[in-house]
Amino acid sequence: MQTHEIRRRFLDHFVRAGHTEVPSASLILADPNLLFVNAGMVQFVPFFLGQQTPPYATATSVQKCVRTGDIENVGITTRHNTFFQMAGNFSFGDYFKREAITFAWSLLTNSVEDGGYGFDPEKLWATVYLDDDEAEQIWLSMGVPAERIQRRGMADNYWSMGIPGPCGPCSEIYYDRGPEYGIEGGPEADEDRYIEIWNLVFMQNERGAGTSKDDFEILGPLPKKNIDTGMGVERVAFLLQGVDNVYETDLLRPIIDKAEELTGRSYGVTHEDDVRFRVIADHARTGAMLIADGVNPGNDGRGYVLRRLLRRIVRSARLLGAEKPVMGEFMKVVSDLMSPSYPELATDFRRIETVAVGEETAFLKTLNTGSTLFDNTAAAVKAKGSNTIAGTDAFTLHDTYGFPIDLTLEMAAEAGLSVDEDGFRSLMAEQRKRAKDDAQARKHAHADLTVYKELVDRGATEFTGFDELTSEAHVLALIADGVRVPVATVGQDVEVILDRSPLYAESGGQIADRGSITANGLKLRVNDVQKIAKKVWVHKSTVEQGQVTEGDVVLAQADPAWRRGATQGHSGTHMVHAALRQILGPNAVQAGSMNKPGYLRFDFNWQGQLSEQQKSEIEAVSNDAVGADFPVNTFVTDLTKAKEMGAMALFGENYGDEVRVVEIGGPFSMELCGGTHVQHSSQIGPITVLGESSVGSGIRRVEAFVGLDSYKYLAKERALLAGLASSLKVPSDEVPARVEQLVDRLKVAEKELERTKMAAVLSSAGKFVEEAERIGSVLLVAVAAPEGVPAGDLRTLATDIRGRFGTLPAVVVLLGNADGKVPFVVTVNKGAQELGFKAGDLVGAFGPSIAGRGGGKPEMAQGAGSDPSGIPTGLAAVRARVAELAG
Repeated sequence: MQTHEIRRRFLDHFVRAGHTEVPSASLILADPNLLFVNAGMVQFVPFFLGQQTPPYATATSVQKCVRTGDIENVGITTRHNTFFQMAGNFSFGDYFKREAITFAWSLLTNSVEDGGYGFDPEKLWATVYLDDDEAEQIWLSMGVPAERIQRRGMADNYWSMGIPGPCGPCSEIYYDRGPEYGIEGGPEADEDRYIEIWNLVFMQNERGAGTSKDDFEILGPLPKKNIDTGMGVERVAFLLQGVDNVYETDLLRPIIDKAEELTGRSYGVTHEDDVRFRVIADHARTGAMLIADGVNPGNDGRGYVLRRLLRRIVRSARLLGAEKPVMGEFMKVVSDLMSPSYPELATDFRRIETVAVGEETAFLKTLNTGSTLFDNTAAAVKAKGSNTIAGTDAFTLHDTYGFPIDLTLEMAAEAGLSVDEDGFRSLMAEQRKRAKDDAQARKHAHADLTVYKELVDRGATEFTGFDELTSEAHVLALIADGVRVPVATVGQDVEVILDRSPLYAESGGQIADRGSITANGLKLRVNDVQKIAKKVWVHKSTVEQGQVTEGDVVLAQADPAWRRGATQGHSGTHMVHAALRQILGPNAVQAGSMNKPGYLRFDFNWQGQLSEQQKSEIEAVSNDAVGADFPVNTFVTDLTKAKEMGAMALFGENYGDEVRVVEIGGPFSMELCGGTHVQHSSQIGPITVLGESSVGSGIRRVEAFVGLDSYKYLAKERALLAGLASSLKVPSDEVPARVEQLVDRLKVAEKELERTKMAAVLSSAGKFVEEAERIGSVLLVAVAAPEGVPAGDLRTLATDIRGRFGTLPAVVVLLGNADGKVPFVVTVNKGAQELGFKAGDLVGAFGPSIAGRGGGKPEMAQGAGSDPSGIPTGLAAVRARVAELAG
């Protein structure tokens, strides 16, 4: 049975039983504790917490999930996946244990002809919580014998979110794969033979704070008993498809087949290669799903996880023998495999491919740079007479330069060296511990939004701001410091919830309106407007006059000047987006935006810096559209129809069935958007592009002024140009050429100054040679370099001094002092080398005195220290070391 069919049967089974089918949420949700959605119940958390009343009593979904805690184990075993699909059924105070167990048992054991999966009941086991007699009795009534029901403790069979909130015992269903996969004795004996396929959570209690899965206090029962279940789609798939593990299933094995084709290696021959094949299969699928939901590679958070996954693919492919780029091929296979269930992978394939290939290109450059750094490290190790690369050096290559440890190990072996793996692993463990401690410190209970529950249940705030700036409204509630209050007085900060409001609540990149709430003798200044549960407007206000009471009739007003600027900024964002796509092509897709009165910034997916010509063209196209005075039309339609019309959507955003479309100039711009806009494009005013920059791998940012702010900026630039023209005594249009001439002259002068300074430095070389110390048969120059000699010139000076000694054995040590740093150069001529002197060894003599490190070849070593006060001590140490070596 194919995986797509397994998904469909699950949903159909529960829809027939009266459940509402709920689409998978995005992998990115606004949950403070989660990088990614990692369980099927995450999108239902507000219902389980009692913060919102669910619109249905029962639900079913197949949720896409990503768990990243086991990335290092992916491929090593066949049990770990970063991306997986969790099928679930949920009850919000409706049915409980008996129904949940019955639903699961019937789907698993019903025949394929009757819509089930056709599992042999004799191969299914159940586990229950230690004291859950009720669950055990229900399983017995299903026909499961007592010997196939096991009781387990809190760590295995008691569920919570890991933070204070709902919790409860659970019952897990396992499938026995047979004696060829392990020992008998049920799940307690062997979880490789007995595979968990479904977990039924009986959410009935509330837990307190704790430090682990089984270390927390149960505070008492929940007001309502809920059901949350999760069936692992991938696990069911490999069992029903008769293969050994998830990597052999229909949605992962074809990726491995493609990897075999691209690398020339075969899966199933060696464990090392199999690990790499599985890494490619798992990470390619996860990477595509993350990019589809709007994640882009970056250096922290979600972006770092994606970057790490994509780079592990490239690394694994290289270690398997791939010589050419591979990412585009893998993304195509994933799209073909997964798009029947997730059509966005096909419709958005060009963007997904562009992001993934861009990261591969960047990483290949990193690998080339890392190879050079490795060569330098290896040379330094050999120069010291060692054959082991230090764990700290391997960690630096990995952590600072992104060079993988397995490539370090491979290249070290080729160079006849080993690596201090224990030292490296220790540093990695310290880093992971710091990251884990940081994540735990950030993890906290979900914000208590129960104070808003009654208001959310009442219904959405009516937003009147598309048609008017002033609206009469009723005060539904006042909230201060998280508590409902009946009244608020002068000077008090209070959240005001109205039944209707013309003030825009922050969303879609547009910041909230500023405005006021007034009545007879009453005035509140509205500082911010936010949404709760995407439907209730919360006006964060300060009482300036009188007092406001729950139930008051008031006038809510958006600041007209603020709104005018905000609409210009938001409509200008649409103009810039359309211009970018016209100039750069359809792959320039929005990755985020922010607009406020007079200003906009727009992030988009793109590899590489824009040229000056491209920036000029974007500005010109945007302003041409402004000048065309396009009409701005808005209308509401269903999501499918909007996409068929070509309306652009923000990736990673969850849209409802009905969406608002903003159309500017017919085909010029059409986007899904809930923001406020001008009525004609000419009302945006001039758009001035300030510049563009990188905000992460594959993401660029354009910033611009609009309207009056654009005019003010241009006026300031014009005044600056006029001032330059006056100072340079040339017409304004000749300023660029005149400035270029001055810059060229300055460069010539700077080069001449450098030559003069270098000549002065080299003139001191003869003096140093004359004052050289004879120690045994070696001449030594060990001095502090002349004041002001740049670090880059030390090498030149040291080389010149060395050359003046001819064939006489000589050692030259120069220590500089520049801006609190101590750059140094050590050079040893051929005569001294024949006596056993090596530049790198001498660095060890004075390095500790100046807190310095460095390295190089036997004839030359360089580096720097950070303690100038140690220069005299360091020079004395060099003399002592030379005397020791000279006998």
